[in-house]
Amino acid sequence: MAKEGKKKGSCLKTLLIIVLAFVVIGGIGSAIGGDKDKAQNTTKKTAASTEKTEEQDKSTEPKEEQSAPDNSEDDQVPKEYKSALNKANSYSETMHMSKAGLYNQLTSEYGEQFSAEAAQYAIDNVQADWNSNALEKAKDYSDTMYMSKIGIYNQLISEYGEQFTAEEAQYAIDHVEADWNANALKKAKDYQDTMDMSPEAIRDQLVSEYGEQFTAEEAEYAIANLS
Repeated sequence: MAKEGKKKGSCLKTLLIIVLAFVVIGGIGSAIGGDKDKAQNTTKKTAASTEKTEEQDKSTEPKEEQSAPDNSEDDQVPKEYKSALNKANSYSETMHMSKAGLYNQLTSEYGEQFSAEAAQYAIDNVQADWNSNALEKAKDYSDTMYMSKIGIYNQLISEYGEQFTAEEAQYAIDHVEADWNANALKKAKDYQDTMDMSPEAIRDQLVSEYGEQFTAEEAEYAIANLS
């Protein structure tokens, strides 16, 4: 019996030792896990703090100052020059004048009477498309005066006319939408109604190099369609 008691006592001791061992091991595991979680939380907080600091640093960075528009150059332009430029823009937009025509109008004693320097400044700075201006003039001559192709070209380049360059005048002739036969017929009717001219005299006037300068075919069309 005494042996069995000692045996039971020995077993209980062993059991207690095992239980205590598990408790100790569990405690150590919890401590390690807790330390790990604390380390992770600390890392996250540090990263967040770093990001926040970077954002604050960015917000406090000095912004580049936008420079104010430099009007000093414009202020140095004489008032006369500015007025001449305004006139040049107006003539170009409403009357579709050529570069040479504009300059002459600005400096003419019968025109604007600006100084040569002011007029040149205006010509150098005017916002104009000279080809487009020549084309608009060609349309006007065709629509209102029923001129021939050659007649319009000569009027565009003439020093007593519009004073466009040959290239600008050719651009206009190449792009103008005109019915030259119809123009010849309208001219023929004008001569017939206002000057009581004969068909043969009208034909001569239509084709003459000192007259309307229509082609022989255009003049023939006009005479054939006179009422």
